[in-house]
Amino acid sequence: MEEATPQTLAPLDVGGWEPRLCETPAVPRGQLNVGCFLLLLLLLFCPVPSLQAEPKPVPRVQAIPEPHDEVSFQRDGVEIARYRAGHDGFRPFIYPVIGPSGRSLTRMGHPHDPVTHSHHNSVWMSHQFVNGVNFWEDRAAHIVHVRTDKLEDGMDAASIETFNAWQDKDGKTLMNEHRRTGVKVLDHGEWLLLVDSQLEAPPNAPVTLGQTAFGMLAVRMAKTIGVNDGGGTIRNSEGGVDEAGCFRKPARWVDYSGPITPQASEGITLMDHPQNPHFPTPFHVRNDGWMGASLTFPGEIVIEPGKPLRLRYELYIHAGIPPVDALQKQWEEFSHTEWVDFGRK
Repeated sequence: MEEATPQTLAPLDVGGWEPRLCETPAVPRGQLNVGCFLLLLLLLFCPVPSLQAEPKPVPRVQAIPEPHDEVSFQRDGVEIARYRAGHDGFRPFIYPVIGPSGRSLTRMGHPHDPVTHSHHNSVWMSHQFVNGVNFWEDRAAHIVHVRTDKLEDGMDAASIETFNAWQDKDGKTLMNEHRRTGVKVLDHGEWLLLVDSQLEAPPNAPVTLGQTAFGMLAVRMAKTIGVNDGGGTIRNSEGGVDEAGCFRKPARWVDYSGPITPQASEGITLMDHPQNPHFPTPFHVRNDGWMGASLTFPGEIVIEPGKPLRLRYELYIHAGIPPVDALQKQWEEFSHTEWVDFGRK
C-alpha cells in the first residue's frame, strides 16, 4: 500500500499584514508620577461609603430589667428608682426614689409603727375596698404582677408597662390592671415619676371601689422629711400647710419637703390629673411622713365591664423647698399631658 503524502497548506495572503504585539503610547515619566499622586489624594481624602452601619446613640435614660421582675430606672447608668413586682409581698411598688442629693426621699414602713403600717411601701398603688375586699393593708388580698408587657428607653425618659391582677385571698381576680410607670429627667438632678393605671372589670362583673380615704396612690416619705421627725413641711395648691391645713382637703397637688442631708432639703410633689374622677381629689396627709391621693373619699366609683377606669398621677422629685408658684407651674404642665393609650378597650 502506498503511504499518503502529507498535504501542505498554501500561505494565506493577508495583503502584507504582519502580526505584532499590542502597543500603548508611551507616557512621559513626569506625567505618570503626577497621575499617581492625584490618585493617592483621592483615596486619602475622598469619603468612601462605610460597609458598617453607624452606631446608634446610647439612651441616657433606661429601664433595665433585672431578676424577680424588678426594673431599674437609670440616668446615665445611675439608678434613680426601682420598680419592684412585690412577689414576696402584697403589691408592686417603687423603691428607692432617689433625690438630687443621691439619697432616697422615701422609705419602707412607718418609722415608729413598722408592724401595722407594713403596707407603706415607699410609692405604691392600692385601695381599701374593692368589692369590699381590703387591698390596702397587708392581709390576704394581693395585687399580683402577672407580666411586663413593654420597656422603653430614651434620651430623657424611660418607662415600663405591666399587667396586674387584683386577687382576693382565694386567688379570684376581682379586677385587672394595665399600668405604665415612667420617669422623665429634668435639670439639676430633678425628675418626674409618672404613673398611669387602667382598671378593668371582668366580663359580666362590675367592680365597686368603695368610699374611703385610703387609695389610690400614696407616698411614705423618708423619716427626716416628716414634719414630726425631721421638721419638714406639707403644702397644697390651695394654701394649706401641714396636716392641719391639708388633711383630706381637695387640692390639685400636695408637696412634702424637708431635710434629707445636713446641708440639703428635698421633697416630692404628688399631683392629681384633671381628668381623674373627683378632681380635685382630697389628699390624706399626716405629719408623721406620708401623703396619699384619696380617689374615692368623695364617694364610691363603679367600674362597668368594657368601661375601664383610667387614672394618671405625677410625682415631682425636686431639690430644695420650691415656691408655690413653681409647683403650680409644674402641675399646669402635667395637666396638659396626654393619656397613655394601652391599645385596649
